[in-house]
Amino acid sequence: MGFVNTISLIIFDMDGLMFNTESLAIYTWIKAGKSYDIHISESIVEESIGLDIQGAEKVFKKHLGEDFPYHEIRSLRLKYAREYIDENGIPVKKGLHELLEFLDQKPVLKAVATSTERERTEHLLLSAGVKDKFDVIICGDDVSNGKPEPDIFLAAARELNCEKDECVVLEDSANGIIAASRANMIPFLIFDIKKPDKTIGKLAKKTFNSLLEVRDYFQKIEFL
Repeated sequence: MGFVNTISLIIFDMDGLMFNTESLAIYTWIKAGKSYDIHISESIVEESIGLDIQGAEKVFKKHLGEDFPYHEIRSLRLKYAREYIDENGIPVKKGLHELLEFLDQKPVLKAVATSTERERTEHLLLSAGVKDKFDVIICGDDVSNGKPEPDIFLAAARELNCEKDECVVLEDSANGIIAASRANMIPFLIFDIKKPDKTIGKLAKKTFNSLLEVRDYFQKIEFL
């Protein structure tokens, strides 16, 4: 299996990787925009995927103008999303539970590193019943620079005293793959709604269609 000789830490992104929240984000952004009589296109939301709050705000204002009330509409869209999750449960991506159960049996640490702020992160992880599966949770409000800067992944490795080149990062977004590469870690790309271009695909050491495929791949590896 070549490059993956020793793995000490698996770092999970959250939105779009563990949970199918990106489809929900598109729906709730558009719905919230309509409440303000503002048309928010699906492509604008997709462009903001993987960014922290500051980065996403820049994307929306680039397309919709500097007077776009980002924080007000974002608050409404999060309210809609929370109502959906409270009523229907968090939409979990295929293979998440199987991968976590497999890794529980291996001598490897697990972390969450997400651009999402801590309050929402913990709500989603608790809703899915997986919060206690991780050794550390690093959120967007824990670091100065969001993805594509590597800060969030480096913070996870530092918290758990792991070598960077022994960390595998599971990501679905272009910004996440760039951040993992800049951190000198091992980026694995799992496709979601927004498929990164070929340049991003080349930065990834492996690509997968689901977390179930990641589980199957790890089954072939001897964890040292």
